[in-house]
Amino acid sequence: MGKIVAFSNQKGGVGKTTTCVNMSAYLAQKGYKVLLVDFDPQGNATSGLGYAKSEVKTSVYNVIIDEVPTEQAVIKTKIENLDILPATIDLAAAEVELVYIKDREHALKKALACAVPVYDFIMIDCPPSLGLLTINALSAANTVLIPIQSEYYALEGLSQLMNSIKLVARHLNETLKVEGVVLTMGDKRALIAKQISEEIRRFFGKSVYDTMIPRNIRLAEAPSHGVPIMLHDTKCAGAKAYLQLTEEFLSKQKNLKK
Repeated sequence: MGKIVAFSNQKGGVGKTTTCVNMSAYLAQKGYKVLLVDFDPQGNATSGLGYAKSEVKTSVYNVIIDEVPTEQAVIKTKIENLDILPATIDLAAAEVELVYIKDREHALKKALACAVPVYDFIMIDCPPSLGLLTINALSAANTVLIPIQSEYYALEGLSQLMNSIKLVARHLNETLKVEGVVLTMGDKRALIAKQISEEIRRFFGKSVYDTMIPRNIRLAEAPSHGVPIMLHDTKCAGAKAYLQLTEEFLSKQKNLKK
């Protein structure tokens, strides 16, 4: 049975999509069957894996709103074992349309039910907001992974995000847990980054991964080429960090079988 992990932070530009795409790619490289669900109307995970959003015929929008079977929308990527359920700008309309659907908070969970037995991991890239799409993702997920940038503004809204996770766990998904917290765009030379990192570690304790993702030009370039970092520059600091993060993630999984 596949584990569903939602990548969420209501603040944009924290490396959420980059983390979701690259961890998914490295898990697939290690032989795990992975489905990346692009649940962000911006569709950056879709384009980051080489698919032009304008050319996507069937997306996650059609799955949750038009009830198109999930397997009809899933497409293979350049990486063996990695599939994607793509997103287009149409998904922005789903935020409104879901309001009129019965049991609207569980639309994504129902859509992914058929995929859970097929994949080892289902990774959901959430939008940078705490709206109905993110509520759907958290309701469907087993755990939530939170990327946080190592800067002052990252701390703002953190309590709001944690409160939203607690509310979903209390009312919609009682088994939801925090998978972990990933510090992104780190600069170990900057004193403020070090101070913020220490503050985040105090707040989350052992939930914070030891691996910090550094600021890295090659990492920033990869999406424009439509590939994860492992296909762009496997030797750069960003690639090494995401490989190490993926291995740390796997080391925390219990009863995991490939």
